[in-house]
Amino acid sequence: MKFYPAASFVQSYKKLPPKIQKKIDKALNLLLKDLRYPSLRCKKYDEEKDIWQGRVNRNYRFYFLIKRDTYILLEVKPHPE
Repeated sequence: MKFYPAASFVQSYKKLPPKIQKKIDKALNLLLKDLRYPSLRCKKYDEEKDIWQGRVNRNYRFYFLIKRDTYILLEVKPHPE
């Protein structure tokens, strides 16, 4: 698997503090190893649009699509409580 970061992902990523960016990088590395890695808690977020959600930490989530051998990273944003 490989990543393709959409422009919306890059924009949202750049706006975050370096500490959160580092956690996102770690989560994405785990995603490359195993979609079912427990701390990521990946799940289908929008069945109709085929969008997945992964957990960065308690407060942030990243959203992505799976197309063949590529994770298309859509956005990272705060998780609504």
